[in-house]
Amino acid sequence: MAINIVAQNKKARHDYEILEKFEAGIVLSGAEVKALRAKRANLSDAFCRFIKGELYLMNAHIAHLETANKYFTPDTRAPRKLLLHKKELEKLYVKVHKDGLTIVPLMIYFNERNYAKVSIAIAKGKKLHDKRADMKAKTLDREAKTAMKNRSY
Repeated sequence: MAINIVAQNKKARHDYEILEKFEAGIVLSGAEVKALRAKRANLSDAFCRFIKGELYLMNAHIAHLETANKYFTPDTRAPRKLLLHKKELEKLYVKVHKDGLTIVPLMIYFNERNYAKVSIAIAKGKKLHDKRADMKAKTLDREAKTAMKNRSY
């Protein structure tokens, strides 16, 4: 059984160098889970931050589902608590505060047991010349593949 990807943060892979990945649970209300199942989420400007020793997903947009509750509209960009083991939290805290790295959400998905999970990563920001070098390498690879594909014997 495969995972069901809800939202991906493609901008994170472009702007950051991914060093290490983690899988975290996320605290959601029932209406938010319904919205995720309808794939109404966006991680483009999302980031993670420590608040009182706990890790929160900030600025992630989970849209309000019209059929869920008409009388209560929650904040779509509310901070959402991420669930990790204590040792993982300590490791992330050290990496962020001592090494100056950032924690970036990569995707929200439902795992095999239908639990909503967030894939987060410890990342280091790329400089402009690094981004250009990556884009150049990708275009060269793409051109080489098309040349090999169109090659006649």
